[in-house]
Amino acid sequence: MDYRLVHIGFGNMVAADRVVAIISPASAPIRRMRDEAREAGFLVDATQGRKTRAVLIMDSKHVIMSAIQPETISARFEESGGEDAAK
Repeated sequence: MDYRLVHIGFGNMVAADRVVAIISPASAPIRRMRDEAREAGFLVDATQGRKTRAVLIMDSKHVIMSAIQPETISARFEESGGEDAAK
């Protein structure tokens, strides 16, 4: 199996094919989703204590918080060949 990994900051990587969405954490529905994931044990904090700037939703129901801007992660996703996943 060949996995493409995307760097989400501070040495943390995620499998590009498993990412469903990369979104901003500012809205109330995203905050609720983050809180529900925490209660269910599906929240992964990859911020290293910094402010959350992006939330990645995975196909496994995991919610990953990152300190990198969503635009930056998206650009890294496209560099790794993530546009092929949409085809």
